[in-house]
Amino acid sequence: MAQVSMSTQVNASPDEVWKRIGGFDGMPDWHPLISRSEASEGGRVRRLTLPDGGVVVERLLSFSESDRSYVYAIIGGPIPVANYRATLRVRPQAGQPGSVVDWASEFEPAGAPEADVVALIRGVFQAGFDQLGKVFPG
Repeated sequence: MAQVSMSTQVNASPDEVWKRIGGFDGMPDWHPLISRSEASEGGRVRRLTLPDGGVVVERLLSFSESDRSYVYAIIGGPIPVANYRATLRVRPQAGQPGSVVDWASEFEPAGAPEADVVALIRGVFQAGFDQLGKVFPG
């Protein structure tokens, strides 16, 4: 099982950051690689449209407003993974103002070398983090 775990510091309160990124269907509002999101099954499934027209389908597994986190799985699309599970979380920055966004995933590469899939997932996470730095400049 491969893993990618990344964190970034954000110059805003955890509540402000969560308000921006905490909606499961809200990725187009903050992630530059997501053109559109369509929710179904009462908001538990999202169909994310990529800039090239590809669609990634994800299922919400758990959601916690109090912990500012959610866990989701990729259930379809062009990303070469199986058994993909990820957690997105916003937490206070220890001893300083601001917050930390943690994004972690585990998966089995499917149809591509592990190093390539890890690099792909890291790139997705980093693109989101870079955009948060623009939304909440330091």
